[in-house]
Amino acid sequence: MTEILAALLVTLGLAFFIAGSIGLLRLPDLYSRLHALTKADNVGLGLLVMGLALLTDDPFIALKLVLIWLLVMAASSASAHLIAQRARRRERGT
Repeated sequence: MTEILAALLVTLGLAFFIAGSIGLLRLPDLYSRLHALTKADNVGLGLLVMGLALLTDDPFIALKLVLIWLLVMAASSASAHLIAQRARRRERGT
């Protein structure tokens, strides 16, 4: 039962990654693309981490996976903020 749930979570995570990639290619402006990438990739990685954490027997490995996910969330939100801030400054001409 655990393997089935883990496979479902990993599959859902991959679906979110694919949706974020499609959003990157299809959405019209920079801000929409950033939103699609940061949200979809963070949720996708979270689902992937949960699925992989269910498959491991070592709680230390599961903790490392969760910490990696938290670091990626912090890095992606900070980088998206910096990219949006730079784009906004460029639009205003300052």
